[in-house]
Amino acid sequence: MNGTRAQVLARLAGDLAVRRPPHPLRVAVDGPDAAGKTRMADDLAGVLGERRPVLRVSVDGFHRPAAVRRARGALSPEGYYRDAFDNETLVARLLRPLGPGGDRRYLPVAYDLSAEKPVTAEPVTAPADAVLLADGVFLLRPELRAYWDVTVYLHVEPEETLRRAVIRDVGVFGSAEEVRRRYRARYLPGQQRYRAEASPARHADVVLDVADPLAPVVLAWRA
Repeated sequence: MNGTRAQVLARLAGDLAVRRPPHPLRVAVDGPDAAGKTRMADDLAGVLGERRPVLRVSVDGFHRPAAVRRARGALSPEGYYRDAFDNETLVARLLRPLGPGGDRRYLPVAYDLSAEKPVTAEPVTAPADAVLLADGVFLLRPELRAYWDVTVYLHVEPEETLRRAVIRDVGVFGSAEEVRRRYRARYLPGQQRYRAEASPARHADVVLDVADPLAPVVLAWRA
């Protein structure tokens, strides 16, 4: 099933807008590195925000400290998958408060990755009819699945991930060759472990092939 990006976003927004659980709707936008998750979630927020209050959060705000992330080695794919994110805090301070029986008082961020330090902030109270749009990697891992009400997975092949990463991350890692080295050693194998263990495309409600970001292909729509 094919469609323009605008058509897919409109369909997603329409699906989410009519869902009315007795708590904020918790939506994950998952996918490999450089798949376009942040842009997809931002664009979806723009469309959906005309109909419902939207809370935009990224899992990047729930990293663990560098010493924990790199404990298995700076280029360890196992360390990337197992240790990079503080899933316990993500659940305790974001997903559970917004879920059934929660008080709707949540933290949108817990860790400042650029400064490498925890964020001290007061919880925010979400509107009862809000939609949480959270983007990031590894969001459909087994220990997180039960906390999402709707899940979207963006599929791109590893070669395309690497091509986009070289464009996006040169400023972060210093050179195209360093980007390739890090992705081949850590990020691509980490994603491979995730797919093997969690089968995110099989569990997601909506699966989109975003090889062409302007013309996503709907691979599954179970929502």
